[in-house]
Amino acid sequence: METTFFYLFGGIALLAAINVVAQKKVFYSAVSLIICLCAVAALYLVLQSPFIAAVQVIVYAGAIMVLFLFVIMLLDPFSAGILRDKKKYLGYFAALLGIAVLGILVPLLKNYNPEIAPKASQSMSGATGSLQKLGHALFNEYLVPFEVTSVLILIAIIGVVVLAKQKAHK
Repeated sequence: METTFFYLFGGIALLAAINVVAQKKVFYSAVSLIICLCAVAALYLVLQSPFIAAVQVIVYAGAIMVLFLFVIMLLDPFSAGILRDKKKYLGYFAALLGIAVLGILVPLLKNYNPEIAPKASQSMSGATGSLQKLGHALFNEYLVPFEVTSVLILIAIIGVVVLAKQKAHK
């Protein structure tokens, strides 16, 4: 039964990911990305990892995608000027880039050996209190990168608002 759910949600995630790239309108692409992220969260649940599933839904499908949709609607992607400026060669470039990435990843995945993969650090191992250890590591050892990331997201949002206001005044 678990295998059936795994393939079901894996298929949904794959189809939604393909739809993200295939959509012509940015808004529908973002909605497909939300579906893909929720399907990945369901995959985490099937793999018995409820914490990562909850973080996937709360952080990615929730907070970040709300920001994406806010920025998309702020930039008004449905205006006639933006729809006319589509560059056809970018689609071909994206396809070539995808083929190149697959050409790099396939040999790497064929040579993957899980026995020599990096192991979890001692501070993160152990079933009891692992969530507490994760929080301790995040807010002590990795506090600066965590805060830098939040500041970068804030700067990006402010930049989009400033650019949208300048565009609206023209």
